[in-house]
Amino acid sequence: MTGHRGLFVTIDGPGGAGKSTITRHLHHHLTNQGRTVHTTTEPSHDQLGEIARHGTDTYSGHALACLVAADRYHHLTTEIRPRLAAGRIVLCDRYVASSYVLQRMDGVPVDFIEALNAAADIPDLAVILTADPEVTARRIHERGAHSRFEAGITTSRTEAELYADTTHRLTRHGYPILTIDTTKSATEQVIRMIAKRIAQLTAGPPGESHTT
Repeated sequence: MTGHRGLFVTIDGPGGAGKSTITRHLHHHLTNQGRTVHTTTEPSHDQLGEIARHGTDTYSGHALACLVAADRYHHLTTEIRPRLAAGRIVLCDRYVASSYVLQRMDGVPVDFIEALNAAADIPDLAVILTADPEVTARRIHERGAHSRFEAGITTSRTEAELYADTTHRLTRHGYPILTIDTTKSATEQVIRMIAKRIAQLTAGPPGESHTT
């Protein structure tokens, strides 16, 4: 690594789209290329994140949205920014896009969500995975639901609609979004697409772009 800032890459998408699998395989792919990679997730594994992650049956609506946002800002301060300053590529499984979707599914107005996340760092690359709701619902059924937000075909369809809307909203806010449909794409193909974009972002002259 050089002394230049690293690259912040986020991976979002509806339940069953393959976020965790893609993040894990991308980490190995980039590491095998000789890059220094730090992988993390939101909610984080710090105290606030654990409350948000395991408290979705206790907390909801505005309270849960605030918990998730508080964890995000702490996560940025204590984990993400220091790794970026050290020149690492940081991969984050879920970020702001997930809040725009899940909190709206929980009845929180989008204006409130935008205000809560207005000071969150904009990633260098925001990957949003998409997939046919019938496919994601089947995948969730096969692996088991992770929370009350994964409740069958109805929630899968709602997530798909809200992610499409969120993509447009975040693009207007300056998020550099890469959308990939995982309905029929093999994991290796998705990894190559993301890695190619990362290579483009890290290829510029030192001091003018992110370098690894």
